[in-house]
Amino acid sequence: MRSKTIFMPALSVTVLSLLVAGCTAPSSPTEPKATDGTSSSASSSSGPIAINILDVGGAQRVTERIVDNFIAEHPDVISSVTWETGGAPDIVGTIKPQVDSGQLSIDVVLTGSDGLAAGVSQDLWIPIATDYADQLSNQSGYLDSARKQQELADGFGVLYSYTPNGPLVWYNSATITGADIPTSPQDVLDWAKAHPGEFGYARPANSGPGRTWLQGLPYALGDDDPSDPVDGWDKTWAYLKELNQYVGTYPTGTGQVVSNIADGSWSMTPISLGWDIESRSDGRIPDGIEIATFDDFTWVGDGFYFAIPRGASADRVEKIVELIEYSLAPENNAHAFDFGYIYPGPAIKSATLDLASEETQALISEFARPELDALIASVPVETQLNSDNLVKAFDIWDREIGSGKY
Repeated sequence: MRSKTIFMPALSVTVLSLLVAGCTAPSSPTEPKATDGTSSSASSSSGPIAINILDVGGAQRVTERIVDNFIAEHPDVISSVTWETGGAPDIVGTIKPQVDSGQLSIDVVLTGSDGLAAGVSQDLWIPIATDYADQLSNQSGYLDSARKQQELADGFGVLYSYTPNGPLVWYNSATITGADIPTSPQDVLDWAKAHPGEFGYARPANSGPGRTWLQGLPYALGDDDPSDPVDGWDKTWAYLKELNQYVGTYPTGTGQVVSNIADGSWSMTPISLGWDIESRSDGRIPDGIEIATFDDFTWVGDGFYFAIPRGASADRVEKIVELIEYSLAPENNAHAFDFGYIYPGPAIKSATLDLASEETQALISEFARPELDALIASVPVETQLNSDNLVKAFDIWDREIGSGKY
């Protein structure tokens, strides 16, 4: 777990101790609930708060600079932050006991669609995008595709980072050439059949590339209803069951996928835009790992959301909403370009690359693939499944595809 705490020097140790204790104290049943969009001016009438953020899926990499800058500029609102990390499948087990008991130690969860959906299914989140709509006016600047992704949250999260994730396919150009480079799902299946154990992907419930692969196949295979994994994915489930015969194991995170490609254990795997850029830029992936795209495919949008567990006091929620609104200002949202982890990154239309740091601009210039930028502009993009159907898709995959192999 990577942990970073920022403290403002003007605060005494005694005061800081009280603030940290306030972060972990149980919510009183008499505290006002954050249920509407009106401001109670809580930020101006009470002191700053320390917050604890749970990062699910690597969101800290995209968000840390934004949070740090907010604390530096608004020490009267948030005094410090502590980060925790976890996996999307762990969200319910971590957050639900806190919500049920009123003992909140997590103030904010940063998560992709997977963790957000899991929390929605268990009624864990405050509907901040609905109840605080008038304090989140920067949402008016969303990219059109990001706005559609935000609608999937049903108000229970606020999207601040966006990508048309994939599906894409990494392949080792030293061993896969010519006609073996896949241009369709059938090509992937044929190659995996001829090279058992050399193709794989991560469990979709715990991997951005994994869940993008899962949700992109219904479009590429021509299923009846790509939005309905129960009754509309006959071709996808049949395909994945056949492909499963040639997959040894399914890692429970994308990091192991990167390792398997890097050390030659695998020669082909589904990947996403951001993982491609970051893994090459930080040296984990050697030269010679190339990207294949299907002749006929649809981008599947993804991104990171802010979510707040139910039971948080109105005072704390309003201060966190100030941070969220700050993250959506173009000059701040441009930091979501980060180091390419969720490419392009910003959810706000006017958060252009020139507003990002010079270091980020140089990295993107070197490692982004121009051919993929062209496809971002020309290939249609669809949103992820809604929360209910995403949970159902994960459950079917876990039971019928990955059981015993992850």
